[in-house]
Amino acid sequence: MAEKFDAIIVGAGQAGPPLAGRLTEAGQTVAVIERKLVGGTCVNYGCIPTKTLVASAHTAHTARRGAEYGIGTGDVTVEMSAVKARKDQIVRGDREGVESWIEGMEGATLIRGHARFESPHTIRVDDRVLEADRIFLNVGGRAVAPDMPGLSDIDYLTNVGILELDTLPEHLVVIGGSYIALEFAQMYRRFGARVTVIEKGPRLTSREDEDVSATIKEILEAEGIDVVVDASDIRFAKRGSGFEVTPRDGVQPIAGTHLLMAVGRQPNTDDLGLEAAGVETDRRGYIVVDDQLRTNVEHIWAMGDCNGRGAFTHTSYNDFEIVAANLLDDDPRRVSDRITTYALYIDPPLGRAGMTVDEVRKSGRKALVGKRPMTRVGRAVEKGETQGFMKVVVDAETEQILGAAIFGVGGDEVIHSILDIMTAELPYTAISRTMHIHPTVSELVPTMLQELKPLD
Repeated sequence: MAEKFDAIIVGAGQAGPPLAGRLTEAGQTVAVIERKLVGGTCVNYGCIPTKTLVASAHTAHTARRGAEYGIGTGDVTVEMSAVKARKDQIVRGDREGVESWIEGMEGATLIRGHARFESPHTIRVDDRVLEADRIFLNVGGRAVAPDMPGLSDIDYLTNVGILELDTLPEHLVVIGGSYIALEFAQMYRRFGARVTVIEKGPRLTSREDEDVSATIKEILEAEGIDVVVDASDIRFAKRGSGFEVTPRDGVQPIAGTHLLMAVGRQPNTDDLGLEAAGVETDRRGYIVVDDQLRTNVEHIWAMGDCNGRGAFTHTSYNDFEIVAANLLDDDPRRVSDRITTYALYIDPPLGRAGMTVDEVRKSGRKALVGKRPMTRVGRAVEKGETQGFMKVVVDAETEQILGAAIFGVGGDEVIHSILDIMTAELPYTAISRTMHIHPTVSELVPTMLQELKPLD
């Protein structure tokens, strides 16, 4: 006999628990199903643990630079077991907080186990069968390791396994040149490991403008990280307790002790029994959704990493807000209303919003661009953190900001002043004529916007 609920939420990541909160507040009964750890990727394997480790790595790096600030620190040592213990404590606190939140919701039932559809309205979890009028999928994604020659013969880590290290790798080799890869590369170099990054493409962070990619490479190489690009034929071979990786023909093999595969992710949709519900997926396995996150089956929605509409905590949470607004608030919010925004948490961070300059150039529209190096930002100079630059691109006819990159100290925070103006669809003069506080990084955004020049 099926247990009946008003709603079933599969997955307790960033979108699931707050939706359960809104639905139960509205008087509905909700089953929240989680097969592994409450909190999803962000809490357990993503933002929370990695940014905690980034903070430890930043502290070690700053301590080593103490003499630059007139501070004597002596020898700086990193105790990886203590670094991991700090990370584990913060993650555990976050996860337990979400668990207690769900368990404290009147009308909510937290069910542990793997969910599979048996029909469009029923889901089986082990020996329990659940039925609901509405079903919300928030199943997330996982790291993918492509079939590279020799990879199956050696041990390797993903973003999950590397979080369990409590000792320092002698030589960490990172395959991949995007966000997860670069954050781990820099942090482990700062912890004291030798690090090599291998990217199959011609440059790091290929979705960014070339000046961003070049600056990232300069920053990492200045810290002693070896960067190999154009690795068109990556091959592995086991060597003793470690391995060798050959990036391409004619290149000497690189010996490593630990391997991190950070080359992409895939949605957790292959073992949900979606065919029993008639839910469509695309060729990559992402659940197909409309502008309000409804699937092709009227009573089923998909939120978060599994719908292909964003792979960030903030996009997942925004998915929840869109679904809740449409269902409960008579507020027709849409995915297409939001502006693409994200950050890369190497140090200094990169904050991004909207289009890249290259994307604007390819669109053929008339545009203006402004750029300012962080060496000309007083706050950055005072802090001794002058790497990077800020850049903005503006539509020459509407005067609306099309995109921006704030790559430097505080860039992940400063970008929001630009993002807010973009969302409000105001002209760039809404910032360029605004008086900002001195001394801050943000105060140079108006200055940059006052120096716009035509895009080549």
